[in-house]
Amino acid sequence: MTPVLVRQHLSSAGETSRADLGARARDWSEIQERMLVPLYEAVYERLEVGPGSRLLGLGCGSGLALLMAASRGAAVAGVEADSAERLALARERLQPETGASRARSRPRLAAGAPENVTDAGAPPYTVVTAFEPIGCLAGDSEGLGDLLASATPLAAPGAAVVLVGWGPPERCATSSVLRVATKLADPLRGTARWRPALRDDLEEVAEGAGLRPDGSGRVACPFGYADLDSALKGLLSTGLFDAAIAATDQAQVDEEVTEALHPHQRPDGTVWMPNVFRYLIARTP
Repeated sequence: MTPVLVRQHLSSAGETSRADLGARARDWSEIQERMLVPLYEAVYERLEVGPGSRLLGLGCGSGLALLMAASRGAAVAGVEADSAERLALARERLQPETGASRARSRPRLAAGAPENVTDAGAPPYTVVTAFEPIGCLAGDSEGLGDLLASATPLAAPGAAVVLVGWGPPERCATSSVLRVATKLADPLRGTARWRPALRDDLEEVAEGAGLRPDGSGRVACPFGYADLDSALKGLLSTGLFDAAIAATDQAQVDEEVTEALHPHQRPDGTVWMPNVFRYLIARTP
């Protein structure tokens, strides 16, 4: 999952202010989160998510993937442990209609563990998604196993569990920018160490959680931005550069990420980075 936010790099006092965190969550919601829309669509189409589906999103961010599932008729719930600000945006985005007639379909959102959004005796989930890509930083799957272990008992037997990973570096233009995090972060901290995605990353996570792999796919998800400033804001909102910022400072990371983005800037000023992401469908026991 996305690394926990490093809360020490934006304010002169050494702590990230609530306003800073809110702005960063907005950057995620307005710029970055939409980059994986082709992935969400491909997964929902393959699994025929719609009326009758009960979907649980792990690391639901600001709720775009949940909103797309709800628009297909699914009942949705989500948990977001890393950012209270993203979760607040998800609540705004998924604000249900009022009235008793909507009570059963209201999205359930909470921080922390999956059981926080699941009432005793509620029908089991038929789809569980973990859309935050793993496989570009060493240890970025840590914590996902615990989330899956908490979610599996809440899912129906044979329910689909979707895991997502970065594709091979040669097919992910953004890899060259992510390497900035490796170069700037203090290697003694053991964080933010970029590594190429491995073919069996997702299978290893699934099998470690007691899930049975049952198919996979690849989806092109280009990262496109209006300009360099938008690209910088979007990428920093992911949290993948937090350790680099903590080890150096905001200005240096801004400068070096912007420099790494220049080769991907087109003549009209837009930034375009083709990427491929892989998803795995696994099944609960």
